[in-house]
Amino acid sequence: MSVTSQYDIVILGLTITSSWGNGHATTYRGLIRELASKGHRVLFLERDMPWYALHRDFNDSDYVKTLLYATVKELREQYASVIQKADLVIVGSYVPEGIEVGEWVIKTAEGITAFYDIDTPVTMTKIEKDECFYLKYELIQMYDMYLSFAGGAILEVLEKVYGSPMVRPLYCSVDTTRYENSTSELTYDLGYMGTHSCDRQEWLDALLIQPALCLPGGNFIVAGPQYPDCIEWPRNVKHVDHIPPPGHSKFYSSQRYTLNLTRSDMMKAGYAPSVRLFEAAACGTPVISDYWEGLDSFFELEKEILIASSSEEVLTILQEIPEGQRKSIGERARNRILMEHTAAHRAAQLELYYKEALQTRRQFFAVQEKNSCGM
Repeated sequence: MSVTSQYDIVILGLTITSSWGNGHATTYRGLIRELASKGHRVLFLERDMPWYALHRDFNDSDYVKTLLYATVKELREQYASVIQKADLVIVGSYVPEGIEVGEWVIKTAEGITAFYDIDTPVTMTKIEKDECFYLKYELIQMYDMYLSFAGGAILEVLEKVYGSPMVRPLYCSVDTTRYENSTSELTYDLGYMGTHSCDRQEWLDALLIQPALCLPGGNFIVAGPQYPDCIEWPRNVKHVDHIPPPGHSKFYSSQRYTLNLTRSDMMKAGYAPSVRLFEAAACGTPVISDYWEGLDSFFELEKEILIASSSEEVLTILQEIPEGQRKSIGERARNRILMEHTAAHRAAQLELYYKEALQTRRQFFAVQEKNSCGM
């Protein structure tokens, strides 16, 4: 393993080449960009899936090398050497056949191994129901590190119940060079970006569709794929199937307010901010969010983020908050992102976690050697 401050890192993630229907791609892009700026060499290995192949919006850049593989067999045959020699190998959540991939990585890698869970509460629910295709109980104990998108009590559960040797939060983040207020033209009163999911649709209906029906003169927008054809959007609600990352800033900046909705598993677990929440805030767009435990550890409620649980509360925000106050809320939220939740912050945290895991391993082997010599 390298003893310098520059590392060879391999990430096997769901996708970096396509942001269609997922928040993984922009997370990986920002994190890897910052790792590369620190001198680290990063290789991203991605399973070539047809739905991402049809919607690719990222090519090889000067900060990451991306390679596609078709099968786990091909992965083993072509990339065993780079996995073996890497200082740090990270396997992400939702990687196809991720259990088999993880077992192979742990067996092959000589460096530190980590599981990066961008979906921690969902993962825990799937494992409990024996429905998780990318992680299992035994693997949690075998990875050197478990990096979690969610914090709070779930971190202790992963250590004490599931037996991970080292659990650390590595929340989502935002590349603030790509997310900033890009226009002064406000087109929409309220918008939302997110892939359709049944557990969020009820809240989308309550917190955006109903307010739109009550404000026929207002303009609203929903961006995201996989919404069923049976949904009848009100005339003043525009639906866009997908907006690539280069258009995100313009999307958020064109809204007076943007809506953040949380998956049910994430809400139950708490301490699980979404990528879209941070991206919108980075653009200085005031966010109206559902509430979940730990939200106030990321933003100051009512000053940096607004909470709503009904269409009436959304209508009050849209109609009664003065423009100056609206702008101040967005500005304070952006400042919070710049101070605590950029991709640069996460890259620095990952470096510290790697060094901590490496030191733990060295101490373990030192004890093993000492015990062996004493026998």
